[in-house]
Amino acid sequence: METRIVTIASAVGLHARPAALFVAEVKRHGIPITIGRPGSKAVNAASLLGVMSLGLKHGEQAELSSEAEGATGALDELVAFLEVDHDAK
Repeated sequence: METRIVTIASAVGLHARPAALFVAEVKRHGIPITIGRPGSKAVNAASLLGVMSLGLKHGEQAELSSEAEGATGALDELVAFLEVDHDAK
């Protein structure tokens, strides 16, 4: 299993618009990926409601995981995505 820890950069956390953009990125990769707080139950990263239900805030850590082939590149890209404030003006 591939796992990455990332700090949420979006000013509003992983809510509404940043969450929708993140879910779209996950779906673009076409492999099963989960997201959650490190050491806690994870949710399907392709589910907007699941991602929003985590309530991840700016500066909090999230853990991305996948057992799929090709997960290394996908997780690296998703980490880079979450390290950008998508609500910055």
